[in-house]
Amino acid sequence: MTYNALLVVSFGGPESKDEVMPFLENVLRGKNVPSERMLAVAEHYYHFDGRSPINQQNRELIAALQVELDRHGPKLPIYWGNRNWHPLLADTLRQMEQDGVQRALAFVTSAFSSYSGCRQYRENIAHAQDQVGAGAPAIDKLRAYYNHPGFIETMVDRVQTAMKTLPVEVRTNSQVVYTAHSIPISMAQSCDYVKQLEEACRLISEALGRAGDRLVFQSRSGPPGQPWLEPDVLDYLRQVKERKLAAGIVLAPIGFISDHMEVLYDLDTEARQLCAQLDLPMVRAGTAGTHARFVRMIRELIVERMTEAPLRLALGKFGASHDTCPQNCCPAPLRPAVIAR
Repeated sequence: MTYNALLVVSFGGPESKDEVMPFLENVLRGKNVPSERMLAVAEHYYHFDGRSPINQQNRELIAALQVELDRHGPKLPIYWGNRNWHPLLADTLRQMEQDGVQRALAFVTSAFSSYSGCRQYRENIAHAQDQVGAGAPAIDKLRAYYNHPGFIETMVDRVQTAMKTLPVEVRTNSQVVYTAHSIPISMAQSCDYVKQLEEACRLISEALGRAGDRLVFQSRSGPPGQPWLEPDVLDYLRQVKERKLAAGIVLAPIGFISDHMEVLYDLDTEARQLCAQLDLPMVRAGTAGTHARFVRMIRELIVERMTEAPLRLALGKFGASHDTCPQNCCPAPLRPAVIAR
């Protein structure tokens, strides 16, 4: 298949205090999230002057990827559109139409399959195409990459680098605590989100020669009575201290490919403060970000999709994910309620 552009598709985030509430209203429109939860999340953004890091992270990733494509091909222009905040997908697709783009590949900034991390992005693209009209470019989404060697090798390096910053006396009795965004159990039961997360964590820990590491969840929202994936990262850190499960912790935000607000606030602020109170040494591993191997992985996924008989790289038990999602893939939950990423 011939493509003449790449579209980076992401969540979006505010860049000033005035943008916080309109952004959150976009995120939560039609979702059953209590108003007090929205206001609490708004305070997380105000803590950082209303500026989410996600947009700048995407600008840096796009710049690094453009260099990679210019050096090694294929030579494609890169566009960027968000689900919830500017640049919005419909505006980006209008620009692509004006520029003569007819068919593009989409790289979504979510490595794992769930309604909010996969299918909803495809729905967002389709809705933007409808808004633009008949001249909108055709868009094909690149496959999920949770077990691609480029992602796993990147995270192995990030965790290994973080481990070296733990105090020497606790490294031999340390635990890697992988974190991912919690989602409603009803959503998790209809997709491979947890299976993929567990596999990625296993691959990283095995590559590091480790055993006994743990996957936990963070940043839940929704009504208190609605079951979400657990354990919560803060609850688990308390258990580590109480049960003496480890003398030191490396928090590895496996579920985020860049330092989103949930990473900066929920981990770098709340979890760090808790660990200080518990006298539990903790360091946080970096996200994939603009790691050279991760950027190269994106180019490999592009080449794979443009090649007639591609080498589909994947590690572990499950092989490479499908290029075209089945009709019943990651169905929408009855009451979606995922808050900002």
